[in-house]
Amino acid sequence: MESKQPESPEDGFNQALIRGKMRIAAKGHEKNHEQGHEKDLEKIPEKEPDKHLMAGGRAAAAGEVQGTGPANRHGMPQLPPGQHEVKNWPVLDLGVQPAVPRDMWSLIVKGYVEQPYVLEWKDFLALPQVEDVSDFHCVTSWSRMDNHWTGVRFRTLAEKAVLKANVTHVHIKAYDGYSTNLPVAECMDDDVLLVHTWEGIDLPREHGGPVRMITPRKYAWKGAKWIKEILFVPQDMLGFWELRGYSNSAEPWFNDRYS
Repeated sequence: MESKQPESPEDGFNQALIRGKMRIAAKGHEKNHEQGHEKDLEKIPEKEPDKHLMAGGRAAAAGEVQGTGPANRHGMPQLPPGQHEVKNWPVLDLGVQPAVPRDMWSLIVKGYVEQPYVLEWKDFLALPQVEDVSDFHCVTSWSRMDNHWTGVRFRTLAEKAVLKANVTHVHIKAYDGYSTNLPVAECMDDDVLLVHTWEGIDLPREHGGPVRMITPRKYAWKGAKWIKEILFVPQDMLGFWELRGYSNSAEPWFNDRYS
């Protein structure tokens, strides 16, 4: 199992500070989340799709690519700017780590789709499974390299739902009340997965087990732990941290941390 001890006193202070901020934010979030930014689908106006994003373009922050080390498989420097490599896997959350037994877990996929559905655990495992190795970049300045994952590509879930032509974004909700958002085109990358296995073991609860999303080309807050619902929508709907001043695009190689 991983070690959860910080690599230095400074790392420990940083992690404690971040945890404190997360817990303070979560207190207000628990009360206001449902009222603040969840919208009935009937209230979301239809919008013309962003052809640039639908074609696979990225809303990268202005400026030049930054970072150090050899190029990764996407041609970017291995370590983004402002990051340091760790060997352990630090734990960050909103102060809640929901216990979701596999036999009680389900994933709702809905929104502007032709075929909404709900997956139970056995249904999720029946989908095509993939193994991948990717890096994990946390906005709090650490990166864990070469993580081995097993799970289902996000693209597989989207194809099963059959998206309507006006879908441009995804709004994702989790069992702990967390939410985040992404352009739908950026979820279609081969390495964007819903994972249930990490380094050959069941994904630990503290890291989002039984299933979490990973977004290797984004800061890790864009990949929700304890994923519960995927909502396809025709306009952007900001998530938990995006509403609290974090970048909506979250591009590590542009040091794109805050809005």
